[in-house]
Amino acid sequence: MNKEEHSQEALAKIRSLYGTPTGEDNVTLFVDHHLAEIEPDYFSKTYGTTSPTAQQILDSLVLIDTWSSEDDGNIDVFDFSLPGNVTNYLISVRFAGDAIQEISMES
Repeated sequence: MNKEEHSQEALAKIRSLYGTPTGEDNVTLFVDHHLAEIEPDYFSKTYGTTSPTAQQILDSLVLIDTWSSEDDGNIDVFDFSLPGNVTNYLISVRFAGDAIQEISMES
């Protein structure tokens, strides 16, 4: 799998975890935190509404960075966040080969 394929797979998995027990401490926490904490002006400019849905937020996630967690130089961590550099929080997706190993909320 190449970088773009990993990125698309990571985003699909992130979207699938919202509202599930597995996503409670990562994806759901990320979305709920930002819905509660970010100023309505940001939402209005970014989503055209002061109260976007969770799906709108998940669909707007952008790839912020990719990096290697090992010394082998293979990119295996993909960090996503909201557009516009509005938060220091990330949803970090770690791969083991082509399989997603872990998803976490990081700051």
